[in-house]
Amino acid sequence: MLTSSLDFLLKVSEALLFTSYQYLLFLPTVVALYWVLPQKYRLPMLLLASYLFYMSWIPIFGALIFGMTLGNWVLGKFIFKSENNKKPLLALGITLNLLCLGYFKYANFFIDSAQALLSAITHHPSANFTLNIILPLGISFFVFEFIHYLVELYKGKKPIDSFVLFGLFAAFFPTQIAGPIKRYDDFAAQMQEKKKFELSYFDEGIPLIVIGLAKKLLIADNLAVFVDMFAKTHFAYGSLETWLFAYAFALQIYFDFSGYTDIARGSAHLFGYHIPINFNLPYIASSISDFWRRWHISLSSWLRDYLFIPLGGSRGSSFLTNRNLLLTMALGGLWHGASWNFVLWGCYHGLLLIVHRMFSEWRQRQTTLKPMLESRTFNVFSMLLTFHCVCIGWVFFRVNDIGAIFSMVRKMVLLSPIMTRAEAGQFLLLKPDLPISIPIAMLMVVLLLICTPLIGRARETGLIARIPAPIKGLYVTAVILAIITFLPDNSTPFIYFQF
Repeated sequence: MLTSSLDFLLKVSEALLFTSYQYLLFLPTVVALYWVLPQKYRLPMLLLASYLFYMSWIPIFGALIFGMTLGNWVLGKFIFKSENNKKPLLALGITLNLLCLGYFKYANFFIDSAQALLSAITHHPSANFTLNIILPLGISFFVFEFIHYLVELYKGKKPIDSFVLFGLFAAFFPTQIAGPIKRYDDFAAQMQEKKKFELSYFDEGIPLIVIGLAKKLLIADNLAVFVDMFAKTHFAYGSLETWLFAYAFALQIYFDFSGYTDIARGSAHLFGYHIPINFNLPYIASSISDFWRRWHISLSSWLRDYLFIPLGGSRGSSFLTNRNLLLTMALGGLWHGASWNFVLWGCYHGLLLIVHRMFSEWRQRQTTLKPMLESRTFNVFSMLLTFHCVCIGWVFFRVNDIGAIFSMVRKMVLLSPIMTRAEAGQFLLLKPDLPISIPIAMLMVVLLLICTPLIGRARETGLIARIPAPIKGLYVTAVILAIITFLPDNSTPFIYFQF
């Protein structure tokens, strides 16, 4: 039975993406196998299925991830057992992981940057030399989890003795492409539990998957039509339309990435695993610091624990703390992509965090202004200001051309010109080729923004658990029908698909 089932998995594992029909066959098959098999076969089967999932795109990269997994597992044992060479071994492990990431993700970026610099110095065009490198899926997330594992062993935590368990920690298919970034001690404890089949796993997991699909296919992909249309002809529009673009992309990237995370968390729930929440209503943040506690939480906490604090954190002078913030966010920006616009995006957020830190220190010294600074009105103002600062940052994230970025930001900040006519002579939202699903997507955004806090409170009070199964089934069915009805012609890849 196991052999025939795995053959079936191999057949359906071509181009396995969360939004593909193949995944809708792959996931139930793996879940069924997991709960039918005896305990001792479950984790090996899940590891094998995770490698089939990963190798469905380019099979040879399975060997790369296997080699990195084996190397970090062995090195971790040496770090734990060593008494005198912990630091050199840790440095070796971090270096090897970063070299691997650097080659695949940044080699061409550094080559292109060096060639551009040489051309600027010599005033002559340099030879256009590039390496034929394909970025392996999820390598950034693999590397961050491996570094986290090695650092925690250096601090004295026990390693994962079983290679199967360590391999599954790294390759667990719901999280392997775009996270969330797992912490090994929490995930290892879950792997070692003797899990019994419970319907509650499906009661939580299936709605999460369906909601994630709705976020991606119903909202993010329809907003992508609007965003892509503007990005191609941004020069033809004024400040009002540029702000609409920024708002649309802010919602697109949120629903795209949080949709992925919901599908990942829901898929993991079906096996009885709980993985970290990655988003917590980031656009109601009252400060840029609060935003980063709510947005891509697993990455924010990783950057804090393994970059900001090792750099010195906030333990030194004000200058050193600001330097650490700027370096952390600049490197965090570079992690997002091998392009200068991502570095600028990271630096922009670093500067925002520095300004917020300086304002917080000033605020603590105020006595006469304290009632105003702590009022509800000021808190609403802070939320609106934070959201609009974040939206300006999304222009850096979405647009590759540096000149275009500063042109668009200038329009947004100076509000000039307010509006221009596009080449077709129509306002952006009135273009005839814009699908009718766009206003529907906007309506869904408003409904979700209103309902999400209500659903959160219902979960906390246990109300959702008391809702009868038929009503939950009708809700899930209605969402699925909405997805089918308003599904765009072409689904775009997840924004964090190849990181």
